[in-house]
This record gives sequence, C-alpha cells and structure tokens, in this order.
Amino acid sequence: MTRVQEDTIKLLVIEDDPGLQRQLRWSFEGCEVVVASDYDTALKELEQAAPQVVTLDLGLPPDPGGTSEGFRLLDEILSRAPDTKIIVVTGHNDRDNAVRAIGRGAYDFFEKPIDPDLLTLTVERAAKLARLEREYRKLAIAVPESPFGELIAVSPQMLEVCRSVEKLAPADVTTLILGESGTGKEVLVRILHSLSNRSTRRLVAINCAAIPEALLESELFGYEKGAFTGAVKTTRGKIETADRGLLFLDEIGDLPLSLQAKLLRFLQERVIERIGGRQEIPVDVRVICATHQDLPKLIKDGRFREDLYYRINEATINVPPLRERQDDAVVLARAFLNRFAARHRKQVKTFTRQALTIIESYEWPGNVRELENRVKRAVVMADGREITAADLELGEVEVRETPFDLREVRELAEMQAVKRAVHHSDRNLSRAAELLGITRPTLYNLMKKYKIPN
Repeated sequence: MTRVQEDTIKLLVIEDDPGLQRQLRWSFEGCEVVVASDYDTALKELEQAAPQVVTLDLGLPPDPGGTSEGFRLLDEILSRAPDTKIIVVTGHNDRDNAVRAIGRGAYDFFEKPIDPDLLTLTVERAAKLARLEREYRKLAIAVPESPFGELIAVSPQMLEVCRSVEKLAPADVTTLILGESGTGKEVLVRILHSLSNRSTRRLVAINCAAIPEALLESELFGYEKGAFTGAVKTTRGKIETADRGLLFLDEIGDLPLSLQAKLLRFLQERVIERIGGRQEIPVDVRVICATHQDLPKLIKDGRFREDLYYRINEATINVPPLRERQDDAVVLARAFLNRFAARHRKQVKTFTRQALTIIESYEWPGNVRELENRVKRAVVMADGREITAADLELGEVEVRETPFDLREVRELAEMQAVKRAVHHSDRNLSRAAELLGITRPTLYNLMKKYKIPN
C-alpha cells in the first residue's frame, strides 16, 4: 500500500438532500466517500466503511424539519465508534443545536450554506487528529508497561515513595508499609513484587483483619490431616504456598497476640510447623507487612510485640494520605474518569472548574479509595460530558482557592512570608526585616500593601 493510500481520508456523509450529496462528493474528491441518507443506512455504512470522519446533517427523515433523528444518530455513532470525529452540519443561525451537539461529543459544526473549501479544511483537521490518536494508541501498546503504571502520582511526596520502592525492591529485606486506609499500600506491594528478583514467583496475600482468629493460624501455617475435626487432608498454609516468592501480610496490626509469637519464630528461623505436625518445614520467602495502625502505640498498650515490630521493620515505607499529596487528587480523578467512562461506555470527558476546585480542597478521609468510588459513581450517573461538583456528592466543602496567575502567586507567597517573619520575630520589625533580607522601610511598605497590622 502506498503512502497516499494510507493517508486517504475515509469520510461518511450523512445527508438526505440528493443535490447536497452530489456537492459533497465533488468537494471531497480525494477522499473515500460513502453516503447515507437515513439512520439505518448510516449505521450500516459506519460498520462497513469504518470512517475516520462523519459529516452529519441533524435534519434527517422521518424528522427532516427537526433534529431528534440527527441527535439520536449522533449518540449511536459515538456509542459504537467513539473515536470517530463527527462534524455536525446545521442550518443558518442554528447555533443552539450546534452547541448541544458539541456538548454530546461532536468534534465540530458547520453552518449551511456550505463553503466547500472551509468544510474540506475542517474534515482534514479532524482526520489528522483521528490519525494521531490512532498512532498514539499503537505506541502505547508497543511500549512495555512500566511496573509503576498502576501508580498515578505527581506529588513530591509520592515520587519520594517511588524512589524508596525502587531501592528496596531488589533488596530481600522484610518491609513495613505504613499509611492510612485507602492510600494504595496494596499497589506498592504489587510494584515491589514486580521489581524484585522474585517477580516470577507467587505473590501471596492475606488480610490479618479479615479472617477470624480461630481460622487465621491454619490459614497462615497450614495443617496436617486429622489435626482437628474437618481436617480431612493435609493442607499448606499461605506462608508455605509463598515459598520462593513474596508473602504480603496486610493489616499486621490486627494479628492476634497468640499468633505473633509463632510469626516471630518463623521470621527468625524461617521454618514453620503445620498445625498437628511435628516436622519443621523450611520456607524461603520475602515478607512485606502493611498496616494503618500506630504500632508503637499498640506496643505501649500491650497489643503488639515489640520484638516482632523490630523484626518486620527492617525497612519502612511511609505512604502519605491524599490530603498531603499536592496535585495528586486532580490527576487521580482525571485518570479514574477516563477509566470508568471507557468501561461503562459513557461520553463523560472532563470535570467542571468548580468540581476540580472541590477535588483539590476536600480532605478525602477515605483517601484514594474514596476518590475512586466518588468518581466512579459520578461517571455512571452523569448525563452530559462534564462531571459537576454536585455529581461528586461531597456536601459542603471549604474551598481553598489557589491562583494560577504568576503575579498573584508571587504576591500570595510574599504576603505569607511577611506574615511568618512578623510572627516569628514576635512583631519585632527590625528582626522581621532581617529574617526577610530587606530593609525596615521596605517591610513597612509591604505590610501596608498587604494590610498587615503593626
């Protein structure tokens, strides 16, 4: 296939006027043009021709004087072929329907009477964008997936966590991951596993808070046939199953005291005994633990063994809560929106400015998990292309407006610096000026400018 053939634009013209059909065919002489005059034919051609671009007249039979059939077809095309660029052709002075069409997912609109040159330019731009998006998808598939691909973060705090994970992954040390519920500790465990020298072996996880104490010992250490009623066969536990791989003990702070001593012996000796057994079984496994609890406080309260704490804490990763991760909430929200919009075949594309401000300002007590659930519900329930602040259902949120204008940002930083210096110097203005590295008269002028009382 030649380069010219590869770049040929596939265009579907949906128009019920035969004269306008001929005019458009003539205008797009260099394109592969197929024509449809009604809803059913248009969908058939969409399936067969797979056009990059569609021109759509909203006034189609059986409602040629209205737009109901045109909008119905617009929604169906976007549902079946969401990457297709649709240029809506409207009557003169019919901008309201054009704006509605853009809001529902159309790429652009064009008013009658048609100017062939301008319409051709619009179609070529739309086709170029479609090609670029297709190439991007090909490249995304071709590039090997990064182990950190599952972790979405831009904040300095989380980038530091990523650096710690990279350093600790190859080191075969017992690692403790600390952080509030919903911060993504499980994601970090999967990344540690994928970057470790045990990546080809199993990652076995167990939640110490989710299994009743009576069953937890057999889940961890396994049991011999006949060890107790119902033990009809010898069964390996999670620790033994993870041999030569990685064992993840989630919510280690909830491990009963009765099992802490047995886990400590395993970590020291690297051997286990199944319940009802006498044989010591060696196990080669790397252990990763995680908890949202304050382990030193549990030790003080007599609920966690101090010697076990030091054994599982050969290396520590502290995961900050979402409220302390600058800009991560907005980046995560956009990623969740794209993921759930694709999964649920919704035409939601973005957040309103107010919604983004709310996302930035909210404290997110449930962290990333809460944000994910809020965005998922908003996408599923959304009617238009934007998620509003009301769609997130966060109630009253105290908004912290952060300016984008560089002059405002500089002035805000300057005002805060002056206030800090005045407070730190206990209102000794000579000392405050010295802290700021400015003269006393300059400090007076700044305090006057920002209305800071003497």
